Amino acid sequence: MNIKPLLEALDVQEEAARTQANALRAQVDNLQTRLRKAEIHLEHIAITRKTVTGLADRFPASRRNCPSIRTTPASSPCSTRRPDHYGPS
Repeated sequence: MNIKPLLEALDVQEEAARTQANALRAQVDNLQTRLRKAEIHLEHIAITRKTVTGLADRFPASRRNCPSIRTTPASSPCSTRRPDHYGPS
């Protein structure tokens, strides 16, 4: 019995399996890199949320519900203008 054709067929299958395994390893590496980046982004968002929440707790309660600075008239009690601090307008 000649086993040479069988060994050649196994070589072809082995090479195909090796190629597929290498491609999958590359995909896994890519996904791990993307996952690390996403996790870092989530950490940054959590830090930002903690910082903003901490800063919001320092504002007096009357200022928390104030409209945006851009829409607040200078005469509003929520106005952020402080002529004594920023100089003359």
